[in-house]
Amino acid sequence: MDAVLTEAVTLLDEAGESALTFRALAERLGGGVASIYWYVSSKDELLDRATDHVLQGVLTDIERLARTDDAIDDLRKIALTLFEAIVDRPWLGAYFLRNTELQPHALKMYDRLGREVLRLGGLTPTQQFHAVSAVVGFVVGIAADLGQEPPREVLEGKVGRDEYLERFADQWRALDPEEYPFVTHVVEEFSGHDDADQFRAGLDLLLAGLRLQAEG
Repeated sequence: MDAVLTEAVTLLDEAGESALTFRALAERLGGGVASIYWYVSSKDELLDRATDHVLQGVLTDIERLARTDDAIDDLRKIALTLFEAIVDRPWLGAYFLRNTELQPHALKMYDRLGREVLRLGGLTPTQQFHAVSAVVGFVVGIAADLGQEPPREVLEGKVGRDEYLERFADQWRALDPEEYPFVTHVVEEFSGHDDADQFRAGLDLLLAGLRLQAEG
């Protein structure tokens, strides 16, 4: 099973979900398609198990993180580690926590985030559940979005990322400030912004709110 999942992850990393077929996987393993069915019954099961296979390694990285007396800071470090893993593997976000019966490490990841929320105290079970759900949703959603394939012209090297963004920035600059007061106000921030910095700022805003709620 470990060899099957390792090769499945390799195929997913190379070309995404469309590249992961039982035929392609069997060719990588040097066997027949029927041999794959000894391990998984469907492509959906294979995707869920491949996701969990990767998350096992992410959990190992998380357990190496130094713990502090500040649960919010520790929660932030865990969230950043998960974020970086999904950005590196865009397919991962689509299957994270999709089937916890087949994904024990995904469930452990969810629980690991929750343990830091438990350390805060002062929150009801409902607030704790909402807090972890909000962190997971923000991390997975933004990471999956940033991991999408760049526009073709950027991918092919015809234009750079900053040049591509500047086209839209110029469109924003040309808008009527009275009709689009916010867009025209922040256009220079949008131009050349760093996606990772933007993510960290959003995460910090979310965690600051959680801290206030716990201390309230």
